[in-house]
Amino acid sequence: MAGLRERKEWRVLREICEEARRLRRLPGERLAELRALLGERLERALRAVEERRVKRYTFKPSGRVVWIVVGKEGEYQILPRAGYCSCDDFYFRIINGEAGLCYHLIAQRLAEALGRFEEVEEGDEFYDALMAEWRSQALGRVRS
Repeated sequence: MAGLRERKEWRVLREICEEARRLRRLPGERLAELRALLGERLERALRAVEERRVKRYTFKPSGRVVWIVVGKEGEYQILPRAGYCSCDDFYFRIINGEAGLCYHLIAQRLAEALGRFEEVEEGDEFYDALMAEWRSQALGRVRS
């Protein structure tokens, strides 16, 4: 049952994001469906998007992209294609199959679809240092 719910969460979010890209807004008629499926996680994701706490770092000249969502306990790295987030919720609820998505993953998908994120450009020389910082934050949260 948990696997079906996870897949449904991903499917509905993907469909709504595709519509949002076309419409340049969230489709209100489908938002109720997403709200019923995700509950408070959707509300938290929408707040993160509204508050511009979703950041896309683009490193130059390589063009490498790193997505970050600023949450209550730090900055969480998102790997959109892998469906990964460095938050505790991912480790304790998503990997265990209790949920399909954390609110950070939802926020990143919605922000990207709507074009509502902070764009940060950095030189490639800062890539390793920033990645190390984000990894250490994630490891610090897991150890606590």
